[in-house]
Amino acid sequence: MDRVRVNGIEIAYDTFGDAGGRVLVLIMGLGAQMISWDEEFCAELAAAGHYVVRFDNRDAGLSTHLHEAGVPRLPAARGEGVPEAPYLLKDMAADTAGLLDVLGLDAVHVVGASMGGMIAQEFAIRYPGRTLSLTSIMSTTSPDVGAPTELALGALLAPAAPDRESVVRRAVESWKVLGSPAYPADEARVREIAGQAYDRSFDPPGFGRQFAALLASGDRTAALRELSVPALVIHGEADQLVQLAGGVATADAIPGAKLLTFPGMGHDLPRALWPDFVAAITELTTRAAVL
Repeated sequence: MDRVRVNGIEIAYDTFGDAGGRVLVLIMGLGAQMISWDEEFCAELAAAGHYVVRFDNRDAGLSTHLHEAGVPRLPAARGEGVPEAPYLLKDMAADTAGLLDVLGLDAVHVVGASMGGMIAQEFAIRYPGRTLSLTSIMSTTSPDVGAPTELALGALLAPAAPDRESVVRRAVESWKVLGSPAYPADEARVREIAGQAYDRSFDPPGFGRQFAALLASGDRTAALRELSVPALVIHGEADQLVQLAGGVATADAIPGAKLLTFPGMGHDLPRALWPDFVAAITELTTRAAVL
């Protein structure tokens, strides 16, 4: 893992595969760290001909945490209004572009999961000349489309756990709500990743700042309609956190986008579906490379 200076902050990142491969940038979601892109999954993408770059977003993992920005006041209920955010998703997309600048990478294939899908959409909108293809996974065009169920929202916004043991236990409880009913997670692996994430960085206010950015960034539908980039939308039909309508709206908004949905998939990346994900992403990046 390395760190680079980007937009006045530090971004932590690592890479997989041959630097001569098709560059695939992985952007993770709300409060999640780059380790949520499993190393074995990254290795499978690399084996399919990609040079994989994963990184910690600002306010997550080992990238800069904007402690001086404080804790934004988030809406207590739906429809209460838009919070004041210290930054927006477009700024996180600019972080991605800045990382690529430092790495000497120009045009890339972007893949984002959940809020990372929103950031990937922002990247494609704002840097169309640098976007070879866009893959949006379990994401949406707007916080109002595919909004979470009450059960999922409760799991997402539960008060911060006070210590490592509680964080790990909370992760297991959340996965039972948010995960894939047809593809039960390996509880030991969930515990391992949650423990690793806690050890790397535990910053509930950082989660709050990212969430404020998500809520304050508005609707991307009109801008997505202007894209002319090969696009793939992947979504679970049993997703309670970003319901299927979010994926459908994303695919409908992007001209020519392919929508790939999976029965029984929730808001995670089940290992059993990795071959399908890798095959679909590889087909997209291969096709985009010859356009």
